[in-house]
Amino acid sequence: MKVMVVEDEPINLKLACVVLKSEGHKVLQAKTAGAALKMVKKHKPDVLLLDLLLPDIDGLTLVRQMKEDPETTAIPVVAVTAHPERWSERDARAAGCDAYLVKPIDTRMLPKQLAEATRSKPR
Repeated sequence: MKVMVVEDEPINLKLACVVLKSEGHKVLQAKTAGAALKMVKKHKPDVLLLDLLLPDIDGLTLVRQMKEDPETTAIPVVAVTAHPERWSERDARAAGCDAYLVKPIDTRMLPKQLAEATRSKPR
């Protein structure tokens, strides 16, 4: 599976990438929503693991932009946040996210959670 990790915190980005690569996934990385949007259109990942707090625009704004674009609307998105008081699961799902995780993520469960998100949305 080709997974794009969108995360601006270097430690969290590295951890997610190591876990996913160890499971045999191809991993793409972006540190901003703007970079992610360009990469999504070019590389068409199977799923996005998306931090909601990003330096340029928030993750839910990115998801809404993706869902409005026929090229990217079917790509499943797993939202990740350390701020559930700011972005609830209901907010994430209303924006178009397929799953919602609160940090710290359980690295043992992450590959399974991504697989479930991709199964729930045929492409």
